[in-house]
Amino acid sequence: MTGSIVFDPLLPWPVIAVLAAAALALVGVALWRGLQGWWLRGLTAAALLAALANPALQEEDRAPLTDIVIAVIDESASQQIGARPAQAEEALVALRAEVAALPNTELRELRLPDAPGDGGTELMTALAEALAEEPRARVAGGVLITDGQAHDLPMAPDMPAPLHVLLTGSESDWDRRLIVRNAPAFAIIGEPVTLTLRIEDQGAVPEALQGSADLSIAIDGEPPQTFRVPVGQDMELPVTLPHGGMNVLQFATNTEAGELTDRNNAAIVSINGVRDRLRVLLVSGEPHAGERVWRNLLKSDPSVDLVHFTILRPPEKQDGIPVSELSLIAFPTRELFVEKIEEFDLIIFDRYRLRGILPLNYLENVRDYVTNGGTVLVAAGPEFGTADSLWRSPLAEILPVDATSRVIEGGFRPVLSELGKRHPVTQGLDAAQPDEGWGRWFRQIEITARDGGQVVMEGADGRPLLVLAREGEGRIAVMASDHAWLWGRGFEGGGPQLELLRRLAHWMMKEPELEEEALTALADGQTITITRRSIAETPPGPVTLTAPDGSEAQVDLTETVPGRFAAEWPAPMLGLYRVIQDDLETVVAVGPSAPREFEETIATGDKLADLVDATNGGILRIEDGTPDLRRVGEGRTAAGRGWIGITPRGAYVTEDIRIAAILPPWAWLLLSAALALAAWLVEGRNGRPRSPR
Repeated sequence: MTGSIVFDPLLPWPVIAVLAAAALALVGVALWRGLQGWWLRGLTAAALLAALANPALQEEDRAPLTDIVIAVIDESASQQIGARPAQAEEALVALRAEVAALPNTELRELRLPDAPGDGGTELMTALAEALAEEPRARVAGGVLITDGQAHDLPMAPDMPAPLHVLLTGSESDWDRRLIVRNAPAFAIIGEPVTLTLRIEDQGAVPEALQGSADLSIAIDGEPPQTFRVPVGQDMELPVTLPHGGMNVLQFATNTEAGELTDRNNAAIVSINGVRDRLRVLLVSGEPHAGERVWRNLLKSDPSVDLVHFTILRPPEKQDGIPVSELSLIAFPTRELFVEKIEEFDLIIFDRYRLRGILPLNYLENVRDYVTNGGTVLVAAGPEFGTADSLWRSPLAEILPVDATSRVIEGGFRPVLSELGKRHPVTQGLDAAQPDEGWGRWFRQIEITARDGGQVVMEGADGRPLLVLAREGEGRIAVMASDHAWLWGRGFEGGGPQLELLRRLAHWMMKEPELEEEALTALADGQTITITRRSIAETPPGPVTLTAPDGSEAQVDLTETVPGRFAAEWPAPMLGLYRVIQDDLETVVAVGPSAPREFEETIATGDKLADLVDATNGGILRIEDGTPDLRRVGEGRTAAGRGWIGITPRGAYVTEDIRIAAILPPWAWLLLSAALALAAWLVEGRNGRPRSPR
């Protein structure tokens, strides 16, 4: 129980203040005149003013509240290294016992996992949230059980009591990490791109391991190459991407004995390989209505360098015109088909016939160009079935079709074959097809597909219209009609001419997204999306995923559209996953190339020192023993060797309030009258006042 005096004035305080000033002035005059009862006059005025202030005695019944100690236990990824979880639990058990031994004290515990994504350890955010849930007047102290690696220091709250840090780890800890300082998202295939890498040591590194380390480099999970590199220096590493699409580069350094963790010994970088310029050679055998279809398509793509020649006049035409006047420039056959043929990504023969312009040995070069990795597209017209057809040249050895010398004249509507509905070149083209079908074409060269030829489109009476094939390391395709231009003109509604020819050209140039047998995996957060494209009639089997720790999982794929199978799989951990199905294999990196939690793994209190010093707290290592808990006065040093302190807050809750007047009104009146009478009697008995000196 506690008591205090409260006032409930009968007049406003400003009025009472004016009256008090007037009374003080009158008493001063009485004193100046030498009246013997001046002090009684003053007491009379004070009694009247006190009555106007209406004082009362307030008594409260108070119940004391417990002091609160906040403990934040860091359970982030870096806190799972070595003996740190056991150290944290040991410190927490000891803290519970110390708090329980103190009277009128409670412990609030908050366990802190990793922040979402790659946010690291949001230690200050957790402390601020815990502090916001408790009355500040009851918080007697805070304890952080952590390795000191906080990533949100600007979010530190204003602590009303001492804050302490109990550090896990050991002073003898050391760690080695691999850092990728810069890595582009895109790079040109075949041209070196420079990455900056650094191997860095932290902590008490053994002298025998200082100076240099092994660095291994692997692309797309292939066998790595190992180099000896210096430690603590930036290294400029030129890397040449081997293929288009996503290239996954993995860098790693060996795990040494006694190293704190190997989670930061590797880094994963994904770089999308793109072509600088696609070089295309287009040879048109004669002018025709669809000649400009290929030219317009290729010229519309800014990434394509096109070389186009059209044979306007056959050599057998004898009209006496000098050969030098028949063209603007000479047809550089030797330069194109002998010296620079390997520089082209695609060669298109558009209605070309054997007229002696290209000797047979040049066409043999084209055949070898394909088997060595080049690509050729034959856009056939009526000449394909004649005696001077390319089918009767050395190219016949790699062509995926045989010609019957028959030309079919008459309207027909091109359609996708069953294989074409699954093949990436034509898959989905019929999604917007009208009910009556695409616009008609009016000429088709009769061909038959050889073994290995992929018939993806059919024409009149189900005959092959577009046939694709792989030969050696290259690719070749035959379009058995020269009427694709009718779709571009919108005849009878037209058709997907631009998309078909674009896909065909890009498949010929080996773009990864148009591979007919492909396995891809993409990571979004910790979810891996697996996609398999296949033109096989039987669905593929399950996919095997190998996690960074070597564990395997089987995932079944579901067909989403013809020829495309997909599945989503939640990855249990961060790192590089290997995805295998049949003879296809790919890799995918889950999470950042270097997780933030493992950028700095050595336990230290340096980052939290300023915050702790501002509250008179302390930083102690758990390996030196769990500290005692003491009570200290506010503003005093709250930490020492083997102990930490909290400040008792003395908070309470008021259960009852009683208010009683000090004197009733009549008593104040009686007291005032008595004092006034006493002043009158004193002054009357002593006579007149003395004259002031």
